[in-house]
Parts: sequence; structure tokens; C-alpha cells
Amino acid sequence: MSGPKGGGGMSGAKGGGGMSGARGGGGLSGPSGLEVVRPGALTTVQDLGRPGYAHLGVPRSGALDAGAHALANRLVGNAPDAATLETTLDGVALRALTPGTVAVTGAPCAVRAAGRPVAWGAPVWLPAGAVLEVGQAVWGVRSYVAVRGGFGVTAVLGSRATDLLSGLGPPVLSAGAVLPVGPPGPDPVRGADALRVPGVPGAAGTAGAEGVPGAAGAEGVPGPSAELVLPLRLGPREDWFTRDSIAGLWRSRYRVSAMSNRIGLRTEAGPPLIRARGGELPSEGMVLGAVQVPPDGLPVVFLADHPVTGGYPVIGVVPPGPSLDAAAQARPGVGVRFVGVAG
Repeated sequence: MSGPKGGGGMSGAKGGGGMSGARGGGGLSGPSGLEVVRPGALTTVQDLGRPGYAHLGVPRSGALDAGAHALANRLVGNAPDAATLETTLDGVALRALTPGTVAVTGAPCAVRAAGRPVAWGAPVWLPAGAVLEVGQAVWGVRSYVAVRGGFGVTAVLGSRATDLLSGLGPPVLSAGAVLPVGPPGPDPVRGADALRVPGVPGAAGTAGAEGVPGAAGAEGVPGPSAELVLPLRLGPREDWFTRDSIAGLWRSRYRVSAMSNRIGLRTEAGPPLIRARGGELPSEGMVLGAVQVPPDGLPVVFLADHPVTGGYPVIGVVPPGPSLDAAAQARPGVGVRFVGVAG
């Protein structure tokens, strides 16, 4: 996906933060941590991002499915800001150089340790030398891998997140890279009780024979949806579109485009929004969840790696929370519908 106006296109991470250095800045002696055996299609290190630097042109970045990231950390007793791995569609394989506890959440997938099926959505003990295999997503897009202590790659501007737009943070995972692990915190490893806390998204059920979560509809297991419903607060530039066009937006159904990525969720197949005026805006600030409308009239929902400025009008904003988490898991072809909310 090329970047919307004013934001530049997507680029690979440029290695601004290396895969070395323990969490908190201390070094690790000898081989330790997790070695990348199979990096997957696109696996990055993510945490809560680096907010507060938009005035310097630095996006927030961070985990796209914030709920799944938080749950993975909770399961292994990490603080919410500990770094996890975010996989894309086909998972990742990691060899433990030292023993530790791991957990996989987000998009449901088969999980194996040392060649044997283990639970998805629950803490798993990984002995030294064992390979953790995170398989292809059964549905959804992104799975999250947490390790007790967090991935201790070097922080850049206070965050370990890989930012694909600016190139800050550690590089995209490659085979043979070693991911250091930080010291465990004081919180205990949590089991199934963490999955049943009200309000915690991404709850998991029991694992099946192959380590895949129970069937959709089982207790605590979210099922795939054929439609992504996004609440939309109009503004700041809804006056750039005709009244009929905005009224039609609430009745329209779009589809997730294959051009979507960490920068934004692009839509296709729906009716284009019609402008009420000509010309272009000077570039202005963009926020997470901003719905920008390029000249083709098809909405683009900005996600974690969005540009900090843009010149196409923003018809509204999707509030951060479960809806944007769901957007992170929407595959190409899934229906998209916007519903108006006050604000």
C-alpha cells in the first residue's frame, strides 16, 4: 500500500533498533533469548508504541491489535508495555536458547513446542533447545507471541516497536536473528483466569488436538466475522463531502482491500464518497483511526504506522479500542460498514 498524500509510502524497517541488548539497557552474556528459525511473511517486534513524537514526524506505531498484545503479556506476567512479536498470516518459528514461558494470542493458530501440540491463548513452558512453532492463522491476520520478561531489543525513543513507515525500531525478523529476553517482572504467570476477565479482548478457549483453539462459538473463543463494523465520529472535514454522500455512507458496504497493511486499512468495492468542493487541503495532522478519503473516494482507515500528516480530507475518526483491534484482524474481502457515533 502506498502512503496516502503527505505521508510517503511504506518502507521496510531500517534497523534503527538492533536485536541486541537486554531489556532495560543491560547486556546479555553468552547465547540467550530466542533464535529466529522461520521469520514468517512479516513478523515485527511491537509494544505500545512511541506516542508524543508526531511533531517530529515520528508515527506512534505499536501493536495493531492492542487487546491481543495486552492479553499475551498478561498471560506470561509481563507489564503491558513489554515487547511482543506480531506475526502476519503464517506465523513464526523460534528456538529457545534459554528456557522460558511463552504465550500466543491474536489470530487463532496451531501452536507446537518441541514438535508437540500446545495450547493457544495460554502460558506454555518452553525448554532450552525447543522450537516454538506458531502456525498459519485459522482466521484473522495477526498473532502475538509474548515471552516472560519481554523481548529486550534496543529501545528507540522509548519504544521497541518496529515502525514500517519511518524505519525506526528493530528490523523485520529474519532467519538466524537472536532476540534477547529481559528479566521477568514481579507479576505471576497467569492461566485461564486471565482469559475470563471481563473486558479483556481476544479471550481464548481450550486447545484442540493440534493446538488450535476450540471451534468458533465455544466459551471464550471469538469466531470469525464476515463483516467489520467501524464506529465513525464525523469530522473534522465532513463538510468537504455532499450531504447525500454522507447519508449514503451509513447504508453502504465496502470490502477490505488486499492493499491494506500496518499503515492503513484500505477499502474497495463500495460507492465512492463525493466531494462538495474542489481543490486540496494543506497537509494537516493525522491521528490513529482517522478515515481519510483519497481522490478515488474510497475510505482509508489509518492504523498504527500511519503518517503524522496528510492532505486528503478526513471525513471522521474511528475511536481507538476494540473496533481498531478488529480492523487489525480483517482479511482482504471482509465486508466493512461504518456506523455513526456521537462525538
